[in-house]
Formats: sequence, structure tokens, C-alpha cells
Amino acid sequence: MKKITLKYFINVTLFIDMTSIAVLGFLLGFVIPKGQGYSSQKYFLGLHRHDWADIHLYLALLLLPLLIIHVWFNWTWVVQSTKRYLGVQWKNFLWAISFAWIIVLIVGWFAVKF
Repeated sequence: MKKITLKYFINVTLFIDMTSIAVLGFLLGFVIPKGQGYSSQKYFLGLHRHDWADIHLYLALLLLPLLIIHVWFNWTWVVQSTKRYLGVQWKNFLWAISFAWIIVLIVGWFAVKF
């Protein structure tokens, strides 16, 4: 499979995944009632609120590897654009962004873990 075809399928899958996450987030936040109440009100299209939340979670977990693959395929563009816009300091900027993402992941992991 050509790289351009693979990039196309990754991008289409990313679009569908992000759109689904947004729609399910809206559904969970505004359509299906939260908290205690009548159990029959917490169903939408035959699925309980917790089932929709599970689907939302699994789609979010699918998003992470797709984003990593997307950035990996487009890394040359990222480096070239950063060089063009930042000039000499482009390496420092990319290192700072990478370090910031590592910090975000570590803090997020600890926030969920504890």
C-alpha cells in the first residue's frame, strides 16, 4: 500500500473517530440524564448511559495510536514548517513541545492512578 493511501485512511479514521467522540460527549453531557433517577430514562437507542460511556472511552483509546501514527507520517512537514517559522530556534521548540507532552502524560497518569 502506498504511503499516501495509508495517510488518507489514517486521516479519514481520525476524522470519524474524533467526530464520534464529540457526538458521544454531547450525548453523555446533554441528552442522557446523569445521577440517580428512573433507570428507564438512562437508555438511548437501547444502550445504557454506562455503555455509551464505555464506547466513548474505547474511541478515545483508539484516538491515541491514530494520532501517533498521523504525527509520525507527517513529521517531515512538522520539522520543515517549524524551521520555516522559527528559524534557528526550531530544535529547541520541538524539544520543548516533546518535553511538555511527556509532562502532560505523566501528570495525567498520576491524576488517573491516584
